[in-house]
Amino acid sequence: MSSHHAEYDVVVVGGSGVDTIVRVDSLPVPLADSVMVGPIEEWPGHTGGNVALGARALGLRAALLDFIGDDWIGAQVRERLAKGDVEFAPVISPAGTRRAVNLVDASGRRMSFYDARDPAGLRMPRDHYLPRLRRSRHVHVSIMDFARLLYDDIEDLGVPVSTDLHDWDGLADHHREFALRSDLVFLSAAGAGEGTPALMREILREGRAQTVVATAGADGSYLLTRDGDSTPRHIPAVVPPAPVVDSNGAGDAYVCGFLYGRLTGRDVLECARLGAVAGAYACTAPGSTALISPEELLATHGG
Repeated sequence: MSSHHAEYDVVVVGGSGVDTIVRVDSLPVPLADSVMVGPIEEWPGHTGGNVALGARALGLRAALLDFIGDDWIGAQVRERLAKGDVEFAPVISPAGTRRAVNLVDASGRRMSFYDARDPAGLRMPRDHYLPRLRRSRHVHVSIMDFARLLYDDIEDLGVPVSTDLHDWDGLADHHREFALRSDLVFLSAAGAGEGTPALMREILREGRAQTVVATAGADGSYLLTRDGDSTPRHIPAVVPPAPVVDSNGAGDAYVCGFLYGRLTGRDVLECARLGAVAGAYACTAPGSTALISPEELLATHGG
């Protein structure tokens, strides 16, 4: 597929919803009948929404395909994506829009209570997604159950595909197909801990990935490529340009910075460095509202 016919740089599949953010002094929260907290706020985003919004803020043409409910939570998602100039093509699910309640402590760490609510057997009609996938340079698939059913078509179209496994431990079956059928795989070192390098090698060995990236928060990130060294290369974290407020969305921002590098023809190491810059920037505002511009992304990096 030649990219001059492409209408989108990135089509994101799945992963929209609304986070309710509750700020607490510390995690775990001490047991109490009631705890006084600051303002409880709603932030539309979630992983797929964040990647689409972040890609768009970087000047990439982005679309999001997903299920939402005909509910007030879904209306918040629509509004945020419209404000961010992301083309949103939702299918209405009778189960409603996904949501989460995230407890965030004073240092910006979080604990998320995630309500996926998609019913088993939810399927997106092919005539809904195929025309958009055909016109995209890259597809990013969130690990929603319905999204795994798009892999056959993505493969047939020959469009490069990435996914984010979040804190996969390498064991849970749900993530395996996403891990093994994507060209570019992101994951968080939080899930596999010290087993992360071995898990990265396994993904390259058993799947079709050319590149696997593990993000490790303040410890930076690790990069492993099929044609490179068998030890993951460490990419240092970038010091955020302002105080850290909330780490929500930092991993999604990293993905955006990396995809920006990839779609603008940069090498894989440079992509990871751009990811680190975008991820640090994302920690400086509440929810997932700090979206870095291409100017800031490239300026921070010095070129």
